[in-house]
Amino acid sequence: MKRVVIAGAAGRDFHDFNVAFRGREDAEVVAFTRAPGQNLGEADGGFRRYPAALAGDGYPDGIPVEPEADLERLVRDRDVDEVLFSYSDVSHEHVMHVASRAMAAGADFRLLGPDAVMLSADVPVLAVDAVRTGCGKSQASRALAAELDSRGVTPVVVREPMPYGDLVERRVQRFETRTDLDEAGVTIEEREEYEQHVDRGHVVYAGVDYEAVVEQAAAEADVLVWDGGNNELPFVRPDVHLVLADPLRPGAETGYHPGETNLRLADAVLLNKENSADPDDVDAVASAVREANPAADVLHADSVVTVDDQDRVADARVLVVEDGPTLTHGDAAFGAGSVAAEQFGAAERVDPRDAAVGSIADVFDRYDHLGPVLPAMGYTDEQRADLEATIRNCDCDVVLAGTPHDLGRIVDVDVPVVRVRYRIEPHDWSFAGFVDDHAAELGLDD
Repeated sequence: MKRVVIAGAAGRDFHDFNVAFRGREDAEVVAFTRAPGQNLGEADGGFRRYPAALAGDGYPDGIPVEPEADLERLVRDRDVDEVLFSYSDVSHEHVMHVASRAMAAGADFRLLGPDAVMLSADVPVLAVDAVRTGCGKSQASRALAAELDSRGVTPVVVREPMPYGDLVERRVQRFETRTDLDEAGVTIEEREEYEQHVDRGHVVYAGVDYEAVVEQAAAEADVLVWDGGNNELPFVRPDVHLVLADPLRPGAETGYHPGETNLRLADAVLLNKENSADPDDVDAVASAVREANPAADVLHADSVVTVDDQDRVADARVLVVEDGPTLTHGDAAFGAGSVAAEQFGAAERVDPRDAAVGSIADVFDRYDHLGPVLPAMGYTDEQRADLEATIRNCDCDVVLAGTPHDLGRIVDVDVPVVRVRYRIEPHDWSFAGFVDDHAAELGLDD
């Protein structure tokens, strides 16, 4: 029997186990490892074992989840034959460092390809993914879901897992309203991804066991819209695959795993944020896309930023709060909130670093590329309290919230929270035209 360690970050790794190892008699997964800096908030607490109720026969005690730092010890002490790499949004160099560690300890090293892990759905699938986190894929997935909805087609959104808390309870999650989000006790990261979909009347599914997730979501959908997380591969096989790239980070389109695979699999590649990018960087990314995937359509777009109350921003001292994952493991130095501060005439961006407390201070220590911007971290009640305390410690007139969720509902602070909104504005194409071009694949041409 082959003995396997799955190197993961509480997401793709569980899916890979479920579809490629659960129920097998010729292989045993002896442990998962948990990568540092991924799924923050679980790193120093959270679960320590993938539960038996999900692992299935052969795992009466479940499967332990160990720190990735212990990889060599696990390989040696548990007589491991193979290490399977199973997480996203890391450089190609990072992947090979893990491979070198595994091989030096005596194990083989492997990646699973799309055919091994993509599920089939009973309805057409429109997948929206990216080459890196923070490219704007959720803006695109929301626009496409709205376009389908406008045609009388029922879209159901399936999100990549963010499995915090009780994994058995979260085996299949369905969200239709903000009340559903509140009752589930979702993290800020989950709110960033789910909230705007449900505000538009679109049901969102997520969970841990995606065979069950996809089956239930497809039962109430005309089209499944896969809204991928980070730069992860779709968990369900797409009939149409749109991948976003970011000219603010040229080179990322072919420098990160598994984003480059997404790029090479794409039917169309959308270069977003061109209004904020250097034209030479736009050209460089477009050239890299055409070289990697000459068959893909290349689309161009701006990311247009608005705020709910411009008058509060003009001439104000603003604290900019941005989407957390985009700034942390996405390596971005700023987001839509920073763009809005400049665009709408803020007098000053307040630097939160000296005001940060607890786990928020730890985030700044870990991600030293961050400047005067506050990531919206809130994986636990304690971290949300640290976020609120950090905001309260900042001497600002306004909190300018560039995070996609409604931050004002989550934190109680003494200054106004002005929400930043952003949308994709296509160049010489439209989301309606995109759906028209792929109507046959999406079952819409009858």
